[in-house]
Amino acid sequence: MRVAILAHEKFPDGAKTALGLLRYSDYDVEAVLDRDTAGGRVADYVADVQDAPIVAGMDEAPEVDALIVGIAPIGGGFDDSWRSDIRTALERGCDLISGLHYFLEDDEEFAGLAAEHGGDIWDVRNPPTDLSVADGVADEVDAEVVLTVGTDCSVGKMTATIELLEAARDRGVDAGFIPTGQTGIMIEGWGNPIDRVISDFTAGAVEEMIVERGDDYDYLFVEGQGSIVHPAYSAVTCGILHGSMADELVLCHEAGREAIHGYEDTALPPVAEYVDLYENLARPVHETEVVAGALNTRSVEEDDAARDAVASFADELGAPATDPVRFDADDVLEAIL
Repeated sequence: MRVAILAHEKFPDGAKTALGLLRYSDYDVEAVLDRDTAGGRVADYVADVQDAPIVAGMDEAPEVDALIVGIAPIGGGFDDSWRSDIRTALERGCDLISGLHYFLEDDEEFAGLAAEHGGDIWDVRNPPTDLSVADGVADEVDAEVVLTVGTDCSVGKMTATIELLEAARDRGVDAGFIPTGQTGIMIEGWGNPIDRVISDFTAGAVEEMIVERGDDYDYLFVEGQGSIVHPAYSAVTCGILHGSMADELVLCHEAGREAIHGYEDTALPPVAEYVDLYENLARPVHETEVVAGALNTRSVEEDDAARDAVASFADELGAPATDPVRFDADDVLEAIL
């Protein structure tokens, strides 16, 4: 499917959904919409993803089948400055895909345009209506369950999950992916948006996916969300941790990150404390262990400096670590498998 991705004023560093789709999805990305960097190309900013022109608006985009909202501000709200681009897309008969907490299908104007011009609206964060509490049975599946957890939000948990999944498959491992957020769901075409699920049902929504796929694979790689120390997102993190009943954890961190994203007056705890926090929180439900780490070194320019940062992170963690995008994942994968 040919798509345009909306990423106004956020591309590339603030558009993790857009980057995830450019790197991992099967979509043919024909354009990225960003007023700030219009006139350039994706490759001018990010070297290892699908390339596409960057345009100022949907009226400059080539013919596509769908427009994807590729950014999600804190709180998942809708920016009214995007309205004209979405209106143009729907008037052209495009489908609309969005991971916002603001459901575009409930917007009277958008719903009317979609009906008039034959487009579909998929609000990825709109969860199923038949979810319930967990039964505590995720540990009964045949697969080994591997969960990425974070020192903070936006440190690369989804990226690490998919990189490890692909590395495992390259080795011939029978591995599956459990998407828990909007980007993963867009890439896979299925999943439960855990940060939109009723709090009582978060663990159950994860468990449902584990049970559905757990006997089909030898390993399941579960996309983590948030961080157990994040003032806003810790409930989502705990729900995934307990619902997945993970056998192994991979701790994800970003090099140079010292404070909690969005709460910059709150310092991150030392890496070693996270190991105890996650393992101790999981233990009453299902005993697990942090077996490896994934360090996002996007802010480190030189490879040698990035290797040093990874080595320091591994020392703090007391387990093998890598940047799975920049370097190979062999040692980390060995620890998991």
